[in-house]
Amino acid sequence: MDMFTLFPTISTSFIVISAILVAIGWGLIIKGRREAHKKVMIAAAVAALIFFIIYASRTIFVGNTNWGGPADLEIYYRVFLIFHIVLATVAAVFGLTTLVLAFKEKFAKHRKWGRTTAVIWFFTAITGVAVYILLYVMYPGGHTKPMIDAIFGT
Repeated sequence: MDMFTLFPTISTSFIVISAILVAIGWGLIIKGRREAHKKVMIAAAVAALIFFIIYASRTIFVGNTNWGGPADLEIYYRVFLIFHIVLATVAAVFGLTTLVLAFKEKFAKHRKWGRTTAVIWFFTAITGVAVYILLYVMYPGGHTKPMIDAIFGT
């Protein structure tokens, strides 16, 4: 496994870990185990943050992966990728909002936001894994220029 596939594999693993932790946290709060819920959800947020740090670092220093599949499927992949990116952005904003509400002890609002946020995050994780499978398992693609090189012209 080279660095072009190692970082996406690691970052995608953190998406999956985060989603699993969210599911566990949801189960814990249903059982009334608030302190355990809090710890697990913070761990889920940390896993999501680790994903983002790895993803952003890879984009800046290594570059992103181009579509490597058949040309007739590329438009479907692009639409799916845009859907995933929008979903991930919404999930990040909702996730931060949900965390802030919890830390401010506004639990009624936290509860309302949390349900929606969790569902969005599950779909984000699923579509993120699908993007990974499409780009690195089914149709390995090429790699673009790292953002840092594009910015500084190297």
